[in-house]
Amino acid sequence: MGTEALTRLAEEHVDHRFKGLPPDAYGLTVAELAAQRRNLFHDGDRDGGGFTTPVLALSAERLAHNLALMETYTARHGLAFAPHGKTSMAPQLFHRQIEHGAWGITLALPHQVRVARAFGVRRVFLANELVDASALRWLAAELAADPEFRFIAYVDSVRGVELMDAALAGAARPVDVVIELGAGEGARTGVRTEAEAGEVAAAVAAAPTLRLVGVAGYEGEVPKADPERVRSYLRRLVALAAGLDGAGRFGEADEIVVSAGGSAWFDAVADVFAEIPGLSRPVLKLLRSGAYVSHDDGHYHRLTPFGRVPEEGALEPAFRLWAQVVSRPTAEQAFANAGKRDAAYDLDLPTAQVVRRGGEERPAAGITVTGLSDQHTWLRTDPEADVEVGDWIGFGLSHPCTSFDKWQLIPVAEADGTVVDYIRTFF
Repeated sequence: MGTEALTRLAEEHVDHRFKGLPPDAYGLTVAELAAQRRNLFHDGDRDGGGFTTPVLALSAERLAHNLALMETYTARHGLAFAPHGKTSMAPQLFHRQIEHGAWGITLALPHQVRVARAFGVRRVFLANELVDASALRWLAAELAADPEFRFIAYVDSVRGVELMDAALAGAARPVDVVIELGAGEGARTGVRTEAEAGEVAAAVAAAPTLRLVGVAGYEGEVPKADPERVRSYLRRLVALAAGLDGAGRFGEADEIVVSAGGSAWFDAVADVFAEIPGLSRPVLKLLRSGAYVSHDDGHYHRLTPFGRVPEEGALEPAFRLWAQVVSRPTAEQAFANAGKRDAAYDLDLPTAQVVRRGGEERPAAGITVTGLSDQHTWLRTDPEADVEVGDWIGFGLSHPCTSFDKWQLIPVAEADGTVVDYIRTFF
């Protein structure tokens, strides 16, 4: 998988594009910098790696743990796995996910597919209806040029099918599509009724450039989601697959794809997909959870299915944002030099976890994040809180989908701060 392209990433030169990296590393290649195994921290006058704040780091150990845990989980439950790549948009992580048994990578937009293809991803599930004519013509060329490239996309409307068919006229290979079933009133995309699904299936059958291979959906959009409602929706999805199969709508398919799974309810997906009845051909039970790769300290920490099934294991938050205290104007207030440009804030504010000073690390007791400006973290400090200008504070982040996108090159650090790799993102 795209090993030459991954090697070229390591040959990229470190420069002003990349936040937080040591200024004296400018001009080195990423591979040369990684080989130096610098330490993330420089504590006061101690010799260190020269990293500047703010800097986002991934834990090497926790990243490896999360990759291995989901590989084990999906294998145990008989699920194929296409983790959502829009979470990280990091081809190095795509590569590691596939090494850990992933069937392929899920994506959401045409430019994301182009990134994946540039790095040799052979199987892509597009969790969106693709109706852009230019993108469809590019896709047709990719499919024609690479017989091993497998691509599947959503459809959820007759109009969408018609636009796809028109743009793909003359394509060498049909594009595989799955009907998206909406998760209920007020949900995002997808057909709302089984009757609408039947109409879309008929339109696909009439389109020579498309091939219907299954059904899909996203249970995270179920209104007022709870285990009963989520399982009810997933059973509708399975019943839709069975109904379309009974009607002969998958006549050209080698297998029937049934796909769902965000990062909050994949235990329900595993349970319901285990109930899929015998169909006319093999079933690809495709899970798409993506946030697991880094997990988080907020949104998914609260919602992770492993909280409901602890016997299956536990994901570990792999991100930590390091910022430096640059002002403590009063005993009750301090400011660190990271802000909205650096930290996810769409679901939860960062949480202060640890303070570093003079090479020692301690819990961030009495320090609370109250807000973010563009480049400042607002901190409420108890009068007795042990924090002063110059301290480094390590913050936990919520929602990895809006953490990766703020950083183009992310250090991967071992527990002692030794940086062993750098992850390149493409947003």
